[in-house]
Amino acid sequence: MSAAVPVFPLQGVRCQVRPWLPADLPSLVRHANNPEVAAQLRDVFPHPYTVADGRAFIEYAAGGMPPTALAVVVDGEVCGGTGVIPGRGNERKTAEIGYWLGETYWGRGIAPEALALTTRYAVETFDVVRLEAFVIASNTRSCRVLEKAGYLREGVRRKSFLKHGVVHDQYCYAWVTP
Repeated sequence: MSAAVPVFPLQGVRCQVRPWLPADLPSLVRHANNPEVAAQLRDVFPHPYTVADGRAFIEYAAGGMPPTALAVVVDGEVCGGTGVIPGRGNERKTAEIGYWLGETYWGRGIAPEALALTTRYAVETFDVVRLEAFVIASNTRSCRVLEKAGYLREGVRRKSFLKHGVVHDQYCYAWVTP
């Protein structure tokens, strides 16, 4: 890991990105408890999303130092999340990145900005040169988010994602240091 210590919040024009706080619980549950949000994410993101789920997640997020799970904040309200999973061994210069945003905040340019802020954070904090994101191929909104944040589609992982009993293809997007 790099010696850089992040200064939070990471400030954008539309949003901030910062570590999760216990006080974020009501907003987290309100925005996460949406089948449209959960439908595009891994099963570790439950639906329905309960207060107990939110508490457990915030407790998990508080355990990472430097943090790997971050909150997306707009006008003082948590409305989504983003995170980084650093690679290990031969993939230690690569990390997986992910994000979600509450439906009422979709289409406002918030997700690409939050992703760009998290990308910069990941490169500076975890000393990675490559970030990867995997998205269900039919999720065109998420594909646009990645592209707006500077990620390029590298390929298709055929029949690689099972959600609600249906097997989906996924696109692999990547951002690499210049």
